[in-house]
Amino acid sequence: MGMSPKPIVVRPKSLKAKVAPEVDLGFRWGTLNTVLLVLGVALLEGGYKSLAGGSLTLAPVLLVTGYCVLIPASLLVRGSGSNEGE
Repeated sequence: MGMSPKPIVVRPKSLKAKVAPEVDLGFRWGTLNTVLLVLGVALLEGGYKSLAGGSLTLAPVLLVTGYCVLIPASLLVRGSGSNEGE
């Protein structure tokens, strides 16, 4: 048995999706962003493990550094990715 051709569907103009032009917001994800994010997650893991171990000094330092410094830095640093969008 042969395959029947796919029927052509024509939508009225009112149902067609209106596509806005893509705007470049200047966000690039590069290697530095990935390294900062991985370091931030590693610090969070270490902070929670030290918190579970009873450290009341090291744990907050690691958690604050991870949440307030490295993870935001990984999102704010402009990476050296390609000039093309997604």
